[in-house]
Amino acid sequence: MTILVTGGAGYIGSHTVQALRDAGERVVVIDNLSTGFSHFVPEGVALFIGDAGDENLVEGVIAAHGVRAIIHFAGSVVVPDSMRDPLGYYRNNTMTTRNLLNAAVRCNVGRFIFSSTAAVYGNPDTMPVAEEAPTRPLSPYGMSKLMTEIMLHDVATAHGMNYVVLRYFNVAGADPLGRLGLATVGATHLLKIAVEAATGQRAKIDVFGTDYPTADGSCVRDFIHVSDLAEAHCAALAYLDQGGPSATLNCGYGRGYTVLETIEAVRRASGRNFAVQYAERRPGDIMTMIADTTRIRATLDWTPRYDSLDIIARHALAWEEKLLIERQDQVPQAVPA
Repeated sequence: MTILVTGGAGYIGSHTVQALRDAGERVVVIDNLSTGFSHFVPEGVALFIGDAGDENLVEGVIAAHGVRAIIHFAGSVVVPDSMRDPLGYYRNNTMTTRNLLNAAVRCNVGRFIFSSTAAVYGNPDTMPVAEEAPTRPLSPYGMSKLMTEIMLHDVATAHGMNYVVLRYFNVAGADPLGRLGLATVGATHLLKIAVEAATGQRAKIDVFGTDYPTADGSCVRDFIHVSDLAEAHCAALAYLDQGGPSATLNCGYGRGYTVLETIEAVRRASGRNFAVQYAERRPGDIMTMIADTTRIRATLDWTPRYDSLDIIARHALAWEEKLLIERQDQVPQAVPA
């Protein structure tokens, strides 16, 4: 039996595909390559280039490969973009998942793992935030993910499907072996921007908001290493395979770092200074977000290996330096006369 991974050529999806392969699982990928890269899909894993909301494509892949479970990453993830284009986010996130679920139901796929977000909580009343906290998204991105969670719950109840919703906090870092990382041009992840600044690819890094009631006035985030998050997906699959009931789980480490502390971690990793420019708060940004990880640690057989901001920064920097070398090697050199 096979695992279908949608968005498996993207940042988190490709790390999860690699982790599944390392664990001996059979995997197939559907990805439209809008933000993913075909060379991120490991050798021997079939890649179908198309939309996760294309029901004919999905049903054909399920039937041809004997798919027993779906891990769904495909979607749009940039909060400011969702403020400018809410309908695009409801289409790419909520409507696509509706079609994917419809195909899964028709093909009797009984296990589903969904890539959600801590953005569903908005600005929580208490910190760290537990899964039972009120859901009050501040952006169409967060709302589109929450709508999908609700839809998934209803579909599972009606059709006997078991699922795990994983609410990501701030994902960062890269594969420790240097095989994979965040390669999307124009990515908006804080650590990605910081390592681009540290490697001279950006003139500065913008910090949006310095007047929050936090230790240094900047926002606070709970970072999780992408490889630990990939292993959480593998653990969620094992949990469902063992008959575990549907669950919604936070994915973080349970500790917070300010934006300025994160920038300092990249400075330490690189040994370089770079410019920081302070700007006004952005609409849709959340002040503080730290995970209560009690439930995931009790539910899944999962122990993080890279729970350190300095390790995350080092791995992100190593990947960025590798990308930079590869790009320089690809620049055509002048031919002597």
